[in-house]
Amino acid sequence: MTHCLFPVLSGLTKVLALFAVIQFAAMAASAQAETFSVVEQEVDDFKSVFARVQSRDRANARVRTGGTVAELNVDEGDFVESGAILAVVVDPKIALRIQAVDARISALESRLETAEADYARAQQLVERNVISQARLDQLKTAFDSASNDLIAARAERSVIEREADEGAVLAPASGRVLSVSVTEGSVILRGETVATIAANDYLLRLEVPERHARFISKGDPIRVGARGLEGAQEIVGEGHIVQVYPELQGGRVVADAEATGLGDYFVGERAQIWISAGKRRTFVIPADFLFKRHGLNYVRLMQAEGPPLDVVVQPGLALPDNNGPARLEILSGVRSGDELIRP
Repeated sequence: MTHCLFPVLSGLTKVLALFAVIQFAAMAASAQAETFSVVEQEVDDFKSVFARVQSRDRANARVRTGGTVAELNVDEGDFVESGAILAVVVDPKIALRIQAVDARISALESRLETAEADYARAQQLVERNVISQARLDQLKTAFDSASNDLIAARAERSVIEREADEGAVLAPASGRVLSVSVTEGSVILRGETVATIAANDYLLRLEVPERHARFISKGDPIRVGARGLEGAQEIVGEGHIVQVYPELQGGRVVADAEATGLGDYFVGERAQIWISAGKRRTFVIPADFLFKRHGLNYVRLMQAEGPPLDVVVQPGLALPDNNGPARLEILSGVRSGDELIRP
Protein backbone atom coordinates (compact mmCIF):
# COMPACT_ATOMS: atom_id res chain seq x y z
CA MET A 1 0.00 0.00 0.00
CA THR A 2 2.87 2.35 0.89
CA HIS A 3 4.55 1.68 -2.43
CA CYS A 4 1.30 2.61 -4.23
CA LEU A 5 0.95 6.00 -2.48
CA PHE A 6 4.58 7.06 -3.04
CA PRO A 7 4.19 8.03 -6.75
CA VAL A 8 1.03 10.02 -5.92
CA LEU A 9 2.73 11.95 -3.13
CA SER A 10 5.75 12.62 -5.33
CA GLY A 11 3.55 14.06 -8.10
CA LEU A 12 1.64 16.24 -5.61
CA THR A 13 4.91 17.57 -4.25
CA LYS A 14 6.01 18.61 -7.76
CA VAL A 15 2.71 20.40 -8.37
CA LEU A 16 2.97 22.30 -5.08
CA ALA A 17 6.55 23.27 -5.85
CA LEU A 18 5.58 24.55 -9.31
CA PHE A 19 2.69 26.54 -7.82
CA ALA A 20 5.05 28.08 -5.27
CA VAL A 21 7.45 29.13 -8.04
CA ILE A 22 4.64 30.72 -10.06
CA GLN A 23 3.30 32.55 -7.01
CA PHE A 24 6.75 33.84 -6.14
CA ALA A 25 7.27 35.11 -9.70
CA ALA A 26 3.88 36.84 -9.62
CA MET A 27 4.71 38.48 -6.29
CA ALA A 28 8.06 39.61 -7.66
CA ALA A 29 6.44 41.08 -10.77
CA SER A 30 3.79 42.77 -8.63
CA ALA A 31 6.43 44.19 -6.32
CA GLN A 32 8.35 45.47 -9.34
CA ALA A 33 5.22 47.12 -10.76
CA GLU A 34 4.50 48.75 -7.38
CA THR A 35 7.93 50.40 -7.15
CA PHE A 36 9.73 53.00 -9.25
CA SER A 37 13.40 53.97 -9.37
CA VAL A 38 14.00 57.70 -9.62
CA VAL A 39 16.48 58.69 -12.32
CA GLU A 40 17.30 62.05 -13.85
CA GLN A 41 15.84 62.44 -17.35
CA GLU A 42 16.08 64.97 -20.16
CA VAL A 43 12.78 66.70 -20.96
CA ASP A 44 11.58 69.71 -22.93
CA ASP A 45 12.05 72.93 -20.99
CA PHE A 46 8.53 74.37 -21.25
CA LYS A 47 8.10 78.08 -20.55
CA SER A 48 4.78 79.68 -19.69
CA VAL A 49 3.64 82.51 -21.97
CA PHE A 50 0.34 84.11 -22.89
CA ALA A 51 -1.25 84.00 -26.32
CA ARG A 52 -4.33 85.61 -27.82
CA VAL A 53 -7.06 83.68 -29.57
CA GLN A 54 -7.56 84.94 -33.12
CA SER A 55 -9.54 83.79 -36.10
CA ARG A 56 -7.62 82.36 -39.02
CA ASP A 57 -9.59 84.58 -41.45
CA ARG A 58 -12.13 87.38 -41.18
CA ALA A 59 -14.89 87.61 -43.76
CA ASN A 60 -17.17 90.61 -44.29
CA ALA A 61 -20.79 90.06 -45.30
CA ARG A 62 -21.51 92.98 -47.65
CA VAL A 63 -24.64 94.35 -49.26
CA ARG A 64 -25.02 93.80 -53.01
CA THR A 65 -27.77 96.39 -53.46
CA GLY A 66 -28.64 99.52 -51.56
CA GLY A 67 -31.85 100.06 -49.61
CA THR A 68 -33.37 99.71 -46.16
CA VAL A 69 -32.63 96.82 -43.80
CA ALA A 70 -36.05 95.17 -43.50
CA GLU A 71 -34.93 92.01 -41.67
CA LEU A 72 -31.90 91.24 -39.51
CA ASN A 73 -31.38 87.57 -38.60
CA VAL A 74 -28.03 87.60 -36.82
CA ASP A 75 -26.42 88.97 -33.66
CA GLU A 76 -22.92 89.11 -32.21
CA GLY A 77 -21.70 85.71 -31.06
CA ASP A 78 -23.98 83.64 -33.30
CA PHE A 79 -22.52 80.77 -35.30
CA VAL A 80 -23.59 80.88 -38.96
CA GLU A 81 -23.15 78.49 -41.87
CA SER A 82 -21.88 79.56 -45.25
CA GLY A 83 -24.74 80.88 -47.42
CA ALA A 84 -27.09 81.63 -44.51
CA ILE A 85 -29.26 84.74 -44.90
CA LEU A 86 -27.97 87.31 -42.38
CA ALA A 87 -30.21 90.21 -43.39
CA VAL A 88 -32.68 91.30 -46.05
CA VAL A 89 -32.30 94.72 -47.70
CA VAL A 90 -35.34 96.12 -49.51
CA ASP A 91 -35.42 99.00 -52.00
CA PRO A 92 -39.00 100.34 -52.46
CA LYS A 93 -38.10 101.64 -55.93
CA ILE A 94 -37.59 98.08 -57.17
CA ALA A 95 -41.29 97.29 -56.82
CA LEU A 96 -42.17 100.45 -58.77
CA ARG A 97 -39.69 99.55 -61.51
CA ILE A 98 -41.20 96.07 -61.79
CA GLN A 99 -44.68 97.59 -62.13
CA ALA A 100 -43.47 99.92 -64.87
CA VAL A 101 -41.80 97.07 -66.77
CA ASP A 102 -44.93 94.90 -66.41
CA ALA A 103 -47.03 97.68 -67.97
CA ARG A 104 -44.55 98.00 -70.84
CA ILE A 105 -44.58 94.23 -71.35
CA SER A 106 -48.40 94.27 -71.61
CA ALA A 107 -48.25 97.04 -74.22
CA LEU A 108 -45.56 95.19 -76.18
CA GLU A 109 -47.56 91.95 -76.09
CA SER A 110 -50.55 93.81 -77.61
CA ARG A 111 -48.31 95.42 -80.19
CA LEU A 112 -46.80 92.02 -81.06
CA GLU A 113 -50.23 90.45 -81.50
CA THR A 114 -51.28 93.29 -83.85
CA ALA A 115 -48.01 93.10 -85.82
CA GLU A 116 -48.33 89.32 -86.13
CA ALA A 117 -51.92 89.60 -87.38
CA ASP A 118 -50.98 92.33 -89.91
CA TYR A 119 -48.07 90.25 -91.17
CA ALA A 120 -50.19 87.12 -91.57
CA ARG A 121 -52.87 89.09 -93.45
CA ALA A 122 -50.26 90.70 -95.68
CA GLN A 123 -48.87 87.30 -96.64
CA GLN A 124 -52.30 86.30 -97.94
CA LEU A 125 -52.72 89.59 -99.85
CA VAL A 126 -49.30 89.23 -101.48
CA GLU A 127 -50.33 85.83 -102.83
CA ARG A 128 -53.35 87.54 -104.48
CA ASN A 129 -51.16 90.39 -105.76
CA VAL A 130 -53.21 92.93 -103.79
CA ILE A 131 -50.23 94.56 -102.00
CA SER A 132 -46.60 94.85 -102.98
CA GLN A 133 -43.68 92.89 -101.62
CA ALA A 134 -42.25 96.10 -100.13
CA ARG A 135 -45.34 96.51 -97.94
CA LEU A 136 -44.96 92.88 -96.73
CA ASP A 137 -41.34 93.55 -95.85
CA GLN A 138 -42.37 96.61 -93.81
CA LEU A 139 -44.92 94.55 -91.86
CA LYS A 140 -42.32 91.79 -91.32
CA THR A 141 -39.89 94.39 -89.91
CA ALA A 142 -42.59 95.75 -87.58
CA PHE A 143 -43.34 92.21 -86.35
CA ASP A 144 -39.67 91.44 -85.68
CA SER A 145 -39.20 94.79 -83.92
CA ALA A 146 -42.19 94.15 -81.61
CA SER A 147 -40.93 90.66 -80.85
CA ASN A 148 -37.43 91.89 -79.96
CA ASP A 149 -38.79 94.73 -77.83
CA LEU A 150 -40.85 92.22 -75.85
CA ILE A 151 -37.81 89.99 -75.31
CA ALA A 152 -35.80 93.00 -74.11
CA ALA A 153 -38.55 94.07 -71.68
CA ARG A 154 -38.79 90.58 -70.18
CA ALA A 155 -35.00 90.46 -69.80
CA GLU A 156 -35.10 93.83 -68.05
CA ARG A 157 -37.70 92.47 -65.65
CA SER A 158 -35.47 89.48 -64.91
CA VAL A 159 -32.60 91.85 -64.12
CA ILE A 160 -34.78 93.78 -61.68
CA GLU A 161 -35.95 90.55 -60.04
CA ARG A 162 -32.33 89.48 -59.72
CA GLU A 163 -31.52 92.81 -58.11
CA ALA A 164 -34.36 92.27 -55.63
CA ASP A 165 -33.00 88.80 -54.80
CA GLU A 166 -29.60 90.34 -54.12
CA GLY A 167 -31.17 92.18 -51.21
CA ALA A 168 -30.54 89.01 -49.18
CA VAL A 169 -27.15 89.38 -47.46
CA LEU A 170 -25.49 85.94 -47.35
CA ALA A 171 -22.77 84.68 -45.03
CA PRO A 172 -19.55 84.34 -47.09
CA ALA A 173 -18.16 81.59 -44.84
CA SER A 174 -19.01 79.48 -41.82
CA GLY A 175 -17.93 80.89 -38.47
CA ARG A 176 -18.82 83.02 -35.48
CA VAL A 177 -20.20 86.55 -35.90
CA LEU A 178 -17.84 89.10 -34.38
CA SER A 179 -19.77 92.31 -35.06
CA VAL A 180 -23.01 93.53 -36.63
CA SER A 181 -22.85 97.10 -37.89
CA VAL A 182 -26.53 97.73 -38.82
CA THR A 183 -29.97 97.55 -37.25
CA GLU A 184 -33.40 96.98 -38.72
CA GLY A 185 -34.60 100.12 -40.51
CA SER A 186 -31.10 101.36 -41.29
CA VAL A 187 -30.43 102.76 -44.76
CA ILE A 188 -27.43 101.06 -46.30
CA LEU A 189 -25.57 101.52 -49.57
CA ARG A 190 -24.19 98.93 -51.94
CA GLY A 191 -20.89 97.45 -50.73
CA GLU A 192 -21.30 98.33 -47.05
CA THR A 193 -20.60 95.68 -44.39
CA VAL A 194 -23.48 94.16 -42.47
CA ALA A 195 -21.53 91.70 -40.30
CA THR A 196 -17.95 90.51 -39.73
CA ILE A 197 -17.43 86.76 -39.36
CA ALA A 198 -14.50 84.92 -37.81
CA ALA A 199 -14.17 82.29 -40.52
CA ASN A 200 -12.65 78.83 -40.27
CA ASP A 201 -10.72 77.76 -37.14
CA TYR A 202 -9.15 79.76 -34.35
CA LEU A 203 -5.42 80.31 -33.92
CA LEU A 204 -3.23 81.26 -30.99
CA ARG A 205 -1.06 84.31 -31.63
CA LEU A 206 2.11 84.01 -29.49
CA GLU A 207 4.59 86.72 -28.60
CA VAL A 208 7.67 85.32 -26.86
CA PRO A 209 10.83 87.15 -25.72
CA GLU A 210 13.63 87.55 -28.22
CA ARG A 211 15.96 85.30 -26.19
CA HIS A 212 13.75 82.33 -27.13
CA ALA A 213 13.98 83.07 -30.88
CA ARG A 214 16.57 80.35 -31.54
CA PHE A 215 14.46 77.70 -29.79
CA ILE A 216 11.06 78.26 -31.42
CA SER A 217 10.37 76.76 -34.85
CA LYS A 218 7.51 75.48 -36.97
CA GLY A 219 6.08 72.20 -35.71
CA ASP A 220 7.14 72.63 -32.07
CA PRO A 221 4.57 71.28 -29.57
CA ILE A 222 2.65 73.57 -27.24
CA ARG A 223 0.35 72.96 -24.27
CA VAL A 224 -2.75 74.98 -23.46
CA GLY A 225 -3.65 75.79 -19.86
CA ALA A 226 -7.08 76.07 -18.29
CA ARG A 227 -9.08 79.27 -18.71
CA GLY A 228 -9.13 81.76 -15.85
CA LEU A 229 -7.18 81.64 -12.61
CA GLU A 230 -8.47 78.26 -11.49
CA GLY A 231 -6.21 75.35 -12.33
CA ALA A 232 -3.37 77.61 -13.43
CA GLN A 233 -1.06 74.62 -13.88
CA GLU A 234 -3.67 72.35 -15.47
CA ILE A 235 -3.09 71.35 -19.10
CA VAL A 236 -6.37 71.05 -21.03
CA GLY A 237 -5.17 70.87 -24.64
CA GLU A 238 -2.21 70.41 -26.93
CA GLY A 239 -1.18 71.79 -30.31
CA HIS A 240 1.77 72.81 -32.43
CA ILE A 241 3.25 75.93 -34.00
CA VAL A 242 2.20 76.40 -37.63
CA GLN A 243 4.02 79.63 -38.52
CA VAL A 244 6.87 81.72 -37.16
CA TYR A 245 7.02 85.29 -38.47
CA PRO A 246 10.53 86.41 -39.52
CA GLU A 247 10.18 89.95 -38.15
CA LEU A 248 10.51 90.87 -34.48
CA GLN A 249 7.82 93.17 -33.10
CA GLY A 250 8.72 95.14 -30.00
CA GLY A 251 11.58 92.79 -29.21
CA ARG A 252 9.36 89.71 -29.38
CA VAL A 253 9.03 86.76 -31.72
CA VAL A 254 5.52 86.40 -33.17
CA ALA A 255 4.17 82.96 -34.04
CA ASP A 256 0.83 81.27 -34.73
CA ALA A 257 -0.17 77.92 -33.26
CA GLU A 258 -3.02 75.50 -33.76
CA ALA A 259 -4.59 73.85 -30.71
CA THR A 260 -7.65 71.81 -29.84
CA GLY A 261 -10.56 73.02 -27.74
CA LEU A 262 -10.62 76.70 -28.76
CA GLY A 263 -14.15 76.72 -30.21
CA ASP A 264 -15.79 78.38 -27.18
CA TYR A 265 -13.07 80.98 -26.63
CA PHE A 266 -13.65 84.66 -27.29
CA VAL A 267 -11.67 86.21 -30.11
CA GLY A 268 -8.97 88.24 -28.43
CA GLU A 269 -9.12 86.23 -25.18
CA ARG A 270 -5.78 85.49 -23.54
CA ALA A 271 -4.81 81.88 -22.99
CA GLN A 272 -1.90 80.53 -20.96
CA ILE A 273 0.30 78.15 -22.93
CA TRP A 274 3.64 76.44 -22.56
CA ILE A 275 6.24 76.32 -25.30
CA SER A 276 9.50 74.41 -25.49
CA ALA A 277 12.61 76.52 -24.86
CA GLY A 278 15.26 73.84 -25.20
CA LYS A 279 16.07 70.80 -23.05
CA ARG A 280 16.81 70.35 -19.34
CA ARG A 281 17.34 67.51 -16.89
CA THR A 282 14.86 66.78 -14.12
CA PHE A 283 13.17 63.96 -12.19
CA VAL A 284 10.01 62.43 -13.69
CA ILE A 285 7.78 59.88 -11.95
CA PRO A 286 4.44 58.27 -12.81
CA ALA A 287 1.61 60.54 -11.70
CA ASP A 288 -0.09 57.81 -9.62
CA PHE A 289 2.94 57.60 -7.29
CA LEU A 290 2.00 61.03 -5.91
CA PHE A 291 -0.65 61.48 -3.21
CA LYS A 292 -1.97 64.38 -1.15
CA ARG A 293 -2.30 64.76 2.59
CA HIS A 294 -3.36 67.93 4.41
CA GLY A 295 -2.83 69.97 1.23
CA LEU A 296 0.75 68.76 0.70
CA ASN A 297 2.10 66.42 -2.00
CA TYR A 298 3.85 63.26 -0.88
CA VAL A 299 5.67 60.25 -2.32
CA ARG A 300 6.36 57.03 -0.41
CA LEU A 301 10.10 56.35 -0.20
CA MET A 302 11.48 52.86 0.42
CA GLN A 303 14.20 52.66 3.10
CA ALA A 304 16.98 50.12 3.43
CA GLU A 305 15.87 49.41 6.98
CA GLY A 306 12.54 50.11 8.58
CA PRO A 307 9.12 51.00 7.16
CA PRO A 308 8.60 53.25 4.09
CA LEU A 309 8.88 56.99 4.64
CA ASP A 310 6.42 59.57 3.30
CA VAL A 311 8.36 62.52 1.86
CA VAL A 312 7.00 65.96 0.90
CA VAL A 313 7.77 66.85 -2.74
CA GLN A 314 7.20 69.83 -5.03
CA PRO A 315 5.51 68.71 -8.28
CA GLY A 316 5.92 70.56 -11.55
CA LEU A 317 4.09 70.27 -14.89
CA ALA A 318 2.44 67.09 -16.03
CA LEU A 319 4.22 65.36 -18.90
CA PRO A 320 1.61 63.42 -20.86
CA ASP A 321 2.80 60.26 -22.55
CA ASN A 322 0.74 58.89 -25.45
CA ASN A 323 2.31 55.44 -25.03
CA GLY A 324 1.64 55.03 -21.31
CA PRO A 325 0.34 56.61 -18.10
CA ALA A 326 0.75 60.30 -17.38
CA ARG A 327 4.06 61.38 -15.90
CA LEU A 328 4.78 64.18 -13.46
CA GLU A 329 7.86 66.32 -12.99
CA ILE A 330 9.26 66.54 -9.46
CA LEU A 331 11.11 69.77 -8.72
CA SER A 332 12.34 68.93 -5.22
CA GLY A 333 12.06 66.23 -2.56
CA VAL A 334 13.67 63.27 -4.36
CA ARG A 335 17.07 62.39 -5.74
CA SER A 336 18.50 59.98 -8.25
CA GLY A 337 18.44 56.36 -7.05
CA ASP A 338 15.47 56.69 -4.68
CA GLU A 339 13.02 53.77 -4.74
CA LEU A 340 9.39 54.90 -4.59
CA ILE A 341 6.43 52.75 -3.58
CA ARG A 342 3.01 53.14 -5.12
CA PRO A 343 0.66 54.41 -2.38
